[in-house]
Amino acid sequence: MSRLLVNGGNELNGELRISGAKNAVLPILAATLMNAGENILFDCPRLSDVDAMIEILRAIGCKVEFNNSMMRVDSSVLSSHEIPEDLVREMRSSIFLMGPMLARCGKIKISYPGGCEIGPRPIDLHLKALRQLGVEIKEAHGFLECEVIDLKGTEINLDYPSVGATENAMLIAVMAKGTTRIRNSAKEPEIVDLQNYLNKMGAKIKGAGTSQIIIEGVQKLSGVEHRVMPDRIVAGTMLVAGAIAGGEIILKNVMVEHIKPVISKIREAGCMLIEEGNSLKLKSTRKFNAIEVTKTLPYPGFPTDMQAQFMSLMTIAQGTSIITETVFENRYKHVDELIRMGAKIKVDGRVAVVQGVKRLTGANVTAKDLRGGAALVLAGLTAEGVTIVNNLKHIDRGYDMIDKMLRKLGAEVYRMN
Repeated sequence: MSRLLVNGGNELNGELRISGAKNAVLPILAATLMNAGENILFDCPRLSDVDAMIEILRAIGCKVEFNNSMMRVDSSVLSSHEIPEDLVREMRSSIFLMGPMLARCGKIKISYPGGCEIGPRPIDLHLKALRQLGVEIKEAHGFLECEVIDLKGTEINLDYPSVGATENAMLIAVMAKGTTRIRNSAKEPEIVDLQNYLNKMGAKIKGAGTSQIIIEGVQKLSGVEHRVMPDRIVAGTMLVAGAIAGGEIILKNVMVEHIKPVISKIREAGCMLIEEGNSLKLKSTRKFNAIEVTKTLPYPGFPTDMQAQFMSLMTIAQGTSIITETVFENRYKHVDELIRMGAKIKVDGRVAVVQGVKRLTGANVTAKDLRGGAALVLAGLTAEGVTIVNNLKHIDRGYDMIDKMLRKLGAEVYRMN
């Protein structure tokens, strides 16, 4: 199994372009099923989750070509409405196929999805929304068998602003008769990108990025070209990398507005950040202030997907930091591994208290989920000696060769089999 060797101590300097967003491209790839035509996507990241979605699309009859960062998906012919169980179990984002398959074929058979084990992420909100739109769902033996009875627009009031449920409801409502209103919808930028993509196809959606999305159903969609938005979590991770390692880095192709909460916290910690259009310049002297309170919240709050990386930074800050995880209850799996590197962290339920230390030391650690794995790599950048990060498969789900990105900035990070 692949692992990373991180030789700590090097400053990071130079420029890095941020690739397309994992959390944007996956629902967009699912949406390519809906137009029965050719779709060309630019700035697609090469991730294991993207590869898994490609395999699913091919398994049900689509033709997919992926060269560099351009992807061509021809969904003219679908050969099956059953999604292969082994591929679904590889990633949670396979749930996005429900809306498009029901809109296109009127039925789907899919197993419960896999993904990182970071706490309960029930799909009840997805299923409730689909039922409200006229889908009959039978659950048995770990599978969901869904069939459209009468696809009609309706009012959907989400009990929680779930990103996935918002996107699945959007995807199927595009082809429903009449008007659908999704209230208490998630506001994440990736939902805006999905709206933009669908509208290019001929959908009639407005309100993405607000708490209410309105969709006027259409009968036909067409093939389009689309550039995937930049990955705000990769950008945030690289900012923390630059901060924790020291030096001066410039990130290109960044939607600065999308990562304002992260920028604010890094400035509060004592780093200098300059915003210039779609680029960010960071200067770090590796002297950090502890942040008294950091709480993860749905967008536009501080993202749960940045909590682990930010904790790595706080392990070497001066003073005590308190981090509260409100989104996922089991998202502190990286804590024990950071403690192996010399961090002082205590967890009580959803609250982590981080007492800064002068330095971390290299250790043999294991990535237990995607963002926690990235946090261990970042900790390795500042640690004394060599850090080995095992279970690289988790990190590869969300970062396009994180070792190459960091080496481009001067880090000593190498992939080993």
